[in-house]
Amino acid sequence: MKTAILLLNMGGPNNLSEVKTFLTNMFNDKAIINAPFFIRKIIAYYIVKNRLKEASENYRLLGGKSPIIKHTKKLVEELNKEMNEDLFYIMRYTPPFSLDILSKIQNYDKFVVIPLYPHFSSTTTKSSLDHLFKAAKKLKIEKEKFVSIDKFYSNATYNRTIVTRIKEALGDDSAGEFELIFSAHGLPQKIIDSGDPYMKHIKQNVFFARKELLKSGIHFSDTHLAYQSRLGPMEWIKPYLEDKLKSLKKRKVIIYPIAFLIDNSETEYELDIEYRELAKELGFKEYRVASAPNILIKDTIKELYRELI
Repeated sequence: MKTAILLLNMGGPNNLSEVKTFLTNMFNDKAIINAPFFIRKIIAYYIVKNRLKEASENYRLLGGKSPIIKHTKKLVEELNKEMNEDLFYIMRYTPPFSLDILSKIQNYDKFVVIPLYPHFSSTTTKSSLDHLFKAAKKLKIEKEKFVSIDKFYSNATYNRTIVTRIKEALGDDSAGEFELIFSAHGLPQKIIDSGDPYMKHIKQNVFFARKELLKSGIHFSDTHLAYQSRLGPMEWIKPYLEDKLKSLKKRKVIIYPIAFLIDNSETEYELDIEYRELAKELGFKEYRVASAPNILIKDTIKELYRELI
């Protein structure tokens, strides 16, 4: 039996010319803007128009493309060396899209699907799976050939990886001199109010990560949860990261991007550049951003694969 492992993620521009494609596809996604089709297109048009110049400049500072590309490619290359099955990655808003990949491998007997989101949300996991199954239907690939997982934030291997990245950021310094903030990508409050479990999963993930820190003998002065990436005038889930930074007693902080498995513009630009400027203005002595799991997530993916088959 020929099996393909498909890793799903949101994606990011492969070059500056794809920034508009990325923004247009994202804001036209009904999972992101839940409005009738034509209204959503109008809203998306104005958001893209207003954000394109700034977003392009941000990606230019990151080397002209999203960091998610290089990290994902490296992850897939390593896994293809270490596993017997063929691995492919699929992006939601930029190439390679579901149709691009499935059209090349439609004759495989089985597809093991692992969305690279530890926490389920209609805006990430569901949207990516819907995108995949829509492409499969177009190619007449039976849905029975697919097996997938929708969350894994409680996985012990994954949570130990979080601790590894936090240890790297801490280095030889004493954890007691620092506060730790688990920073998650925010969502509009109305999405959570509609029943999306994302916020609950994030809080549970923080609980498991804290347990692993204690097992490792790492005791921060305090640990917190906050949310980043707020957009527009509507209310988003709280506390906001900027407010959390202002409230800290210690002037030394480590930020861990708990919503992300792969570093991207939200980690390498928003957290490491924009919020670093805020921390400087607030007089922080130390402001450190831990890496997302990136290549270290490969052991978790192997484990999830074994569970799925």
